Amino acid sequence: MAKKVAILMGSDSDLPVVEKAFAVLESFGVEYTARVLSAHRTPVETAEFISSAEDNGYGVVLAAAGMAAHLAGACAANTTLPVIGIPVKGGAMDGLDALLATVQMPSGIPVATVALNGAANAAHLACQILALSDAELAAKIKDARKKGAEAVLAKDAALQEKLAK
Repeated sequence: MAKKVAILMGSDSDLPVVEKAFAVLESFGVEYTARVLSAHRTPVETAEFISSAEDNGYGVVLAAAGMAAHLAGACAANTTLPVIGIPVKGGAMDGLDALLATVQMPSGIPVATVALNGAANAAHLACQILALSDAELAAKIKDARKKGAEAVLAKDAALQEKLAK
C-alpha cells in the first residue's frame, strides 16, 4: 500500500500557501490528509496525531507555520518519519523568524526546510522521498521532470527563432 503524506498547518490562515502542496500531491496521485493543529494551542492533539502517523500509513509529514514556527519541530520530536517544514511569510519579520525557527533544530531531530511559502517544493520533496519505495511514483516524477525540460527547451527554441529574425 502506498504511503500517504500528512500535512499540518498551525493556522487556517496558512491554507493559501499549503494549497500549493495539495496541487502537487494530487498531480502525482499521492494521498494526503491536511489538519489545522498548533504546536502551542493543541500540543496534545498534535503529538497524538504525529506519534501515530507511521502506524496510520503516512510516510512523510509537511508542517507549515509562521512566526514562532514550532510546528515542524514539534512534529519531528514525536516521529522518526521525515518532516519537511514550510516556513510561512508574515508577521513583524515577514517570515524570517519562521524560517530560522524551522531551520534551527537540535542535532538528532532534523527538519528538512524549504523556502518561505515553499509548499509546492515541500510536496515535490515528499513525493521524491515516497518514491524511494514506490516505483510507479518514481516513474511519474521522472516523466514530470522530462516534460518540464521539454517545455523549457521549446521556449528556448522559440526565443532563438525570434532572435534570428
